[in-house]
Amino acid sequence: MNTMPHEIALGDVYFPPLLLVGTLAYLLTSVFTYIATRLGWYQDVVAPAIVELSIIIIFVGIISQFIAIF
Repeated sequence: MNTMPHEIALGDVYFPPLLLVGTLAYLLTSVFTYIATRLGWYQDVVAPAIVELSIIIIFVGIISQFIAIF
């Protein structure tokens, strides 16, 4: 079984898996932030930028469990 990460080819363009996982994590964080703002959860946050960065890192970790990137 080959567990070495490989590039994902879309047409003739090769993308590293971490780039796609990071993009997906950013999109999920944007959705999560929008929902949290609508529900009023962000009024208790002191540093929203740090919270968003932390959520992106959490999503990258969760997604990377399903996609081998390292």
